[in-house]
Amino acid sequence: MDHFNLIDGELHCENVSLRTIADAVGTPVYVYSRATLERHADAFKAGVAQAGDVHVAFAIKANPNLAVLNVLAKRGLGADVVSEGEMVRALAAGVPPEEIVFSGVGKSKREMVAALDAGIGQFNIESEIEGAELSAIAVARGQKAVCTLRINPDVDARTHAKISTGKSENKFGVPISDALAIYGRLAALPGLKLRGVALHIGSQLLTLDPLEAAFDKVGVLVQELRAAGHEVTHVDLGGGLGVKYKAADDPRMPEEYGAMVARITGNWGVTLMFEPGRVIAANAGVLVTEVIRVKPGVENPFVIVDAAMNDLARPALYDAWHDFEAVQPSGERMVANVVGPVCETGDTFAMARDIDVVAAGDLAIFRSAGAYGATMASFYNSRAMVPEVMVDGDQWAIVADRIPAAATVAAERVPDFLND
Repeated sequence: MDHFNLIDGELHCENVSLRTIADAVGTPVYVYSRATLERHADAFKAGVAQAGDVHVAFAIKANPNLAVLNVLAKRGLGADVVSEGEMVRALAAGVPPEEIVFSGVGKSKREMVAALDAGIGQFNIESEIEGAELSAIAVARGQKAVCTLRINPDVDARTHAKISTGKSENKFGVPISDALAIYGRLAALPGLKLRGVALHIGSQLLTLDPLEAAFDKVGVLVQELRAAGHEVTHVDLGGGLGVKYKAADDPRMPEEYGAMVARITGNWGVTLMFEPGRVIAANAGVLVTEVIRVKPGVENPFVIVDAAMNDLARPALYDAWHDFEAVQPSGERMVANVVGPVCETGDTFAMARDIDVVAAGDLAIFRSAGAYGATMASFYNSRAMVPEVMVDGDQWAIVADRIPAAATVAAERVPDFLND
């Protein structure tokens, strides 16, 4: 459930009209619902609580806005980060350092130092060489880095190829066939406190079968590690639960997921860690846009909106679906192509889509835009960076300013040698 609904024929976020926000802030603009973020965080925590001792860390890459992170930190979520910048954001938003997990295949030495300085709770090591580097850095500083070893279970998540992370050809983790030996060598290093394993097989999973297959493999590995004399107290199961982007999607709910996890891991005797992102944030946000004009087409008209691929990249990157709805729907429908103003064909949100009838000047939204939306935005075509708004009941505030393209000009310069 989300909190974007029609009130007196007009779409609202909670109790605030989207038109009110658009009139004040302009378009395009991302709008987030605090109530929806809280509801989804609570539902996920309740679902996985069935599995016993758990730790839930929001995957910041899904939505790193400070206001969003602050809301989730107040609901008891930690943070899963993949860069020093994300770690800085988590700390600034009020996430305790011990509740931060540092994942990511390309941690630099600088980032390792920064994370040790911050006192984060756990590193998820992606390779043996990374573990050796982390140990050396920790030893030089008189510290021990608490960590897990990320496993690649070679399980097909049956999701989009660009967001699949658990097959053997993907760059993440160590092959599960090599994990026992690598774990033994890393556990012997003086700068590491290796306490378990981690995995993450992909994002936007609409079925639990791939997750269950991966967890079964990890359960066997946990037994093998203990038989070899290693301590295993934590297993990070990652994230990946999908959300409903379109009517045909039938995602698994957190309670169903939690029941499966409890059944598979019931005898592991570990703290289970989770990294939800999309399932918390996606349907807690929309992108509000204005129709620039409707252009006749050979087969279907083109609805040209002021949002573009630089504001919402998912359709261009993944052919992703986002429902398109009028803020003040008339009840009439049309078949149209929804496109943005960026100068390339990839700036297309929908083709031959059945949508609300809209005309120039009308407001509309792209739903399910709270995850991998603003965080992937850019200045492409020298367009302004899209702003973000948070709504709480009948209150709202800008939580990220629109950054004009002129700001990028101010950050650039022509060197003297070009003025000869």
